Amino acid sequence: MVRPSVKVTYPLKVTLSDFALLGDEVVLYSLGEIEIGVNAVVSQRSYLCAASHDYTQPDFPIYSKKVCIGAQAWLATDVFVAPRVTVGDGAVVGARSSVFHDLPPMMVCVGCPAKPIKYRNIAT
Repeated sequence: MVRPSVKVTYPLKVTLSDFALLGDEVVLYSLGEIEIGVNAVVSQRSYLCAASHDYTQPDFPIYSKKVCIGAQAWLATDVFVAPRVTVGDGAVVGARSSVFHDLPPMMVCVGCPAKPIKYRNIAT
């Protein structure tokens, strides 16, 4: 499901798997590839950024790097995900967190920068 207010820079660079959900006002800055796994949820106003600028160069050239959101992961509201980041399968990222490094599977992660704080127990 993709809410009508979602913004995508280059749709051909986005892979949206079965039953994935993109909430209201999500931005997919897809200069690079963005992959969203099965049953993953990207909540409202989150921003997945698959490009940036090289600040070590005087002309700040742009580069792109893939962003991956794993199967059954959940990004809560207003989460920023930086280029070259993988959010592991089943991970949960708390509201307004900023993700600059890979996050492990099945962990609840929060903060700026987002860090794992506990294992995600799933009731059966």
